Amino acid sequence: MKKVKSEYKIGIGDINYGGHMGNDKALLVFHNARISFLEHFGFSEASIGDEVGIILSEANIKFKKEVFLHDELEIEVWISKMEGIRWTLTYVATRKSDNKEVFNGTTLMISYNYKTRKVSPIPDEFINKTFK
Repeated sequence: MKKVKSEYKIGIGDINYGGHMGNDKALLVFHNARISFLEHFGFSEASIGDEVGIILSEANIKFKKEVFLHDELEIEVWISKMEGIRWTLTYVATRKSDNKEVFNGTTLMISYNYKTRKVSPIPDEFINKTFK
């Protein structure tokens, strides 16, 4: 399991009428962490090898604590499962000031060839660099 850490600082655009981070913003945090994870291994959402990119198929979020303006988060992300054309990224977001886990979740990713517009096997290079 190869974990990658990234950071995210909560800005005013992340705050909702309740005075805390809006629930929809967790997906933005996950997206930024996913980009950092891919870049760490030399990939992008458009290219994980063999002319294959990725598409998000499913997202799950569990909120544990409120998140407020200017909170600095550390997000740890890793691939927790791979099978066929699908792989699961797991995320844990921790508030840096008190080291409390504030939310966690997963995204189910599908390997996809944007040229042929079809699902595709996960490239071996991607598996070897990110999972094994």
